[in-house]
Amino acid sequence: MKSKFIVSTLLSIGVSLAASSAMAQYTGSSATRGGFQGPGSASEQPMSVANILRTPVDDLRVTLRGNILRKIGGDKYIFSDGTGEIRVDIDHSEWPAEPVNEKTTVEIIGKVDVEFMSPTEIDVKVLRIIK
Repeated sequence: MKSKFIVSTLLSIGVSLAASSAMAQYTGSSATRGGFQGPGSASEQPMSVANILRTPVDDLRVTLRGNILRKIGGDKYIFSDGTGEIRVDIDHSEWPAEPVNEKTTVEIIGKVDVEFMSPTEIDVKVLRIIK
């Protein structure tokens, strides 16, 4: 009975890993080194990176459109909407099935993360390709 449980668990893990590897990831380069809405409400229109960096508000829900320029390590990337660049944190599960590179226009929805002694970044909750 114990071996059935182990085999079942291993099968579940294998299926999960196979499914997650089918998702696309960022295929662009790597690096070696709008208006604001009130907190808790997502913006209908995309806002600008410049506005976010000018007056960062922790946990502010934002929508941005632009390009992911490069991967800087782990789940961290540099995003630009043409008004500035900001670090974004994109979990593996948020990537669409299609490949994304620095020329792909994307919309990201997430929260501004302001921390002392760290650059302001966006914790991405949704990533969509704009066609």
